[in-house]
Amino acid sequence: MKRTLPFALAAACALAVHPARAQQAPPAPAWASSDPVLQRIWDEGMNRSQVQPLAQALLDSVGPRLTGSPAIQAAYDWAVRRYAGWGITARAEQWGTWRGWQRGYTHVDLVAPRVRTLEATMLAWSPGTDGPVTAPAVILPDVADSAAFRAWLPGARGKFVLISQPQPTCRPDSNWARWAMPESFERMKTERAAAAEAWTARIRRTGQDTRTLPRVLEDAGAAGVITNLWSLGWGVDKIFNARTMHAPTLDLSCEDYGLVYRLAEHGQGPRMRVDAQARFPGDLPASNVIAEMRGARKPNEYVMLSAHFDSWDGGSGATDNGTGTVVMMEAMRILKSVYPRPARTILAGHWAGEEQGLNGSRAYVEDHPQVVQNLQALFNQDNGTGRIRNFSFQGFTGVAPYFRRWFAMLPPALVDSIQLNDPGLPSAGGTDNASFVCAGAPAFGLGSLSWDYGTYTWHTNRDTYDKISWDDVRMNATLTAMLAYLASEEPQRLPRERRTEFPVDQRTGQRGSWPVCQPPARNTAQSTR
Repeated sequence: MKRTLPFALAAACALAVHPARAQQAPPAPAWASSDPVLQRIWDEGMNRSQVQPLAQALLDSVGPRLTGSPAIQAAYDWAVRRYAGWGITARAEQWGTWRGWQRGYTHVDLVAPRVRTLEATMLAWSPGTDGPVTAPAVILPDVADSAAFRAWLPGARGKFVLISQPQPTCRPDSNWARWAMPESFERMKTERAAAAEAWTARIRRTGQDTRTLPRVLEDAGAAGVITNLWSLGWGVDKIFNARTMHAPTLDLSCEDYGLVYRLAEHGQGPRMRVDAQARFPGDLPASNVIAEMRGARKPNEYVMLSAHFDSWDGGSGATDNGTGTVVMMEAMRILKSVYPRPARTILAGHWAGEEQGLNGSRAYVEDHPQVVQNLQALFNQDNGTGRIRNFSFQGFTGVAPYFRRWFAMLPPALVDSIQLNDPGLPSAGGTDNASFVCAGAPAFGLGSLSWDYGTYTWHTNRDTYDKISWDDVRMNATLTAMLAYLASEEPQRLPRERRTEFPVDQRTGQRGSWPVCQPPARNTAQSTR
């Protein structure tokens, strides 16, 4: 719905002056359960929510939490202090070390044939420059074979080398579909697909791949490596890690990469000036933050709340996975307030190293077999800011009656639209509940509405505080607290029987099976990513 500018400004000012109003909710709705603890969880979670101040402090002040960075060390301390302020015991539990890296500033300019400041992000673990470096920009050549590429390599010395396919358009396909003539849209997609195939072949003929090519270029004396990994949305790129050890690796925005590429392609002499700072403080501790509310009746049985704490650092790590982190912290705060003496011990696991291969949660499973063996249920959230809409039973064939009974006790506003997948398939990777599922422990993912997560915020330079839907996150935290309470109070242990029949994987042609647990990489040298 369109609004006039004055109305929009007035609404924005009202929210700015009265942020607490966004936290208010109606009284607990009528629903089947008369359980007073569930009623109090609703009231605390919906009317006195702390998700917004928690997220602001974590995402704006602490910032992105790259494993091995000083920022995640600060985040460990922040989380432990927050839990202590609520009267909840928490600790940072080290499981390994990781290569330390701290981002400094990155200034990138086009200085010829005209001047323009470029939108650029230095990739994680990239070296910086030793002061400003000005050099020509050249395109990775289209060579006949690896011998021809080796013959060209001396020409890379002292130059910034562009190694990514230029996009024919930086408009999202949805924009084309809305405005273009159908034949124009189809022609663009056909030409783009052909260009992508040709670029893949260009790299293959060098005898390298996208992982090894940057190192070969820097060994040849390249001033830097320039990439673009467009995420198919307006102004958004995927931001991962560099492969270089001495020369900087920079991602240019889709638009600016295309500009520099065209200038080089047409012989118009592009030159770039790069001034980038990075610091390598040595290996730093890699830890999980573990919070604990000790059980009063069954202290050696466990309910666990789970979210990964680390992030990439192109944005602020807001929806991947600041929202999951805040959901679990807020759920613990709610439980401490209204259910301070749980039947079973309730844990919250905030995992580091997830982005490098689920390393923090895999290490916890390896180091704490007694928790895994006595785990009643684990609830993990890690796919953005949206309301929970999907719940798979992860291949555990006997848990459906428990969850259907629990869900029937919860407010329809929280659960009516959730799709249950019975029995579902066990998670083999992707997020941290998989680290427990492979060990046979009932660990469930709370799947969220998309909010265009894959395009706009997952591993991107736009994953920032402003992308969060506060009502959705507040509802998720309230629902998670309710599920933790019901799992804690359930008289019976959840059954662990697993499905034995699996469908054929269409990609491999092989019939699936229960996933096998993988060992964690406890330092950078052990990592395969």
